[in-house]
Amino acid sequence: MSKKTLHIGLTGGIASGKSTVAKLFGALGVPIIDTDQIARDVVEPGQPPLERLVEHFGKGILTPDGHLDRPKLREIVFSDPKARADLEALTHPAIGTAVEALSAAAGGPYQVLVIPLLVEKGLGARLERVLVVDCPEALQIQRLQARDGSTLEQAQAILNAQASRAARLKAAHDVILNESDIASLRDQVSALHRRYLELAGKTGTAAGA
Repeated sequence: MSKKTLHIGLTGGIASGKSTVAKLFGALGVPIIDTDQIARDVVEPGQPPLERLVEHFGKGILTPDGHLDRPKLREIVFSDPKARADLEALTHPAIGTAVEALSAAAGGPYQVLVIPLLVEKGLGARLERVLVVDCPEALQIQRLQARDGSTLEQAQAILNAQASRAARLKAAHDVILNESDIASLRDQVSALHRRYLELAGKTGTAAGA
């Protein structure tokens, strides 16, 4: 990734509002690089990572039309650390290459990289700043149940499998609190946008010196 561009890692727990915050930055003209979307793209039919996954996990992870059966694969790796590590080893190199290419092409004073597992994977050191979208866990559970129809037990299990709220906040340079309305989010994003442009200007000056 270009050293002349400021890279902001955007993360947060499930149902914290990462996607909404990313869209608000995007509306301000900021390049958004969504690693979740990239992870989906690299396992489309015909892509080498999907072929490697099938070789490793078997054709049972495919739907009848040849696409990746995500719920099936999730079922395999969710409770098996070895299987999860294998999945990451087979897909992460392609994801990393795609992120680098998209970042180089996007340019801009700063970019927002949406990385849900940033804290879990210890990726903060590779970025200039880490922005955490935060909200109370009770609100996460409420949103999960409303969004996905999860039971309380399912929602709690998903939260328990992620980094804790405290761990994310400890890793953060900046925090957006998402427990109110869209207007509050927009105000926080606008303030950070001004801050990041200021920081990017200083970074660019230093890089060009």
